[in-house]
Amino acid sequence: MKLSAQEEYGLRCLLQVAQRESETGASIAIPEISRAEGLSPAHVGKLVRLLRIGNLVKSVRGQAGGYKLARPAREILIADVLDALGGPFFNDDFCDEHTGHEACCTHSVNCSIRTLWNAIQFVVDQMLDRITLQDLMGDGQQLETHLAHKADKLLQVAMP
Repeated sequence: MKLSAQEEYGLRCLLQVAQRESETGASIAIPEISRAEGLSPAHVGKLVRLLRIGNLVKSVRGQAGGYKLARPAREILIADVLDALGGPFFNDDFCDEHTGHEACCTHSVNCSIRTLWNAIQFVVDQMLDRITLQDLMGDGQQLETHLAHKADKLLQVAMP
């Protein structure tokens, strides 16, 4: 499984917005995000547009304008961020697009591969639904411990 560059950079841009708001309460402009992340302003503009459409950021007009979070970081789920930027790892219409040489997949009724992808997507969704943007704003070691705890709780629920 791979995250797309759009999802990776979009999440990083959103973290820039969250960090600025957390530190100063101010908005952050596209050129500042661009410099901080080493991306072109056009690319950041595209990513911020997707985040705005996903109701994750809002624009602030005026001389001190830019972007702020649309709601507190503790309320923004990473699942929602990735959904706004690209969507799930696997969805049910995947097999419609990738049926192989057959016009219709011969394994559509009893497909162990489809079952595997669905199970992986379920676990990924459950984990991402438990992680907020606020969680990602801590230091690496603190975050690693926090995520390990959430993963342990998830596994206890998934495998009774």
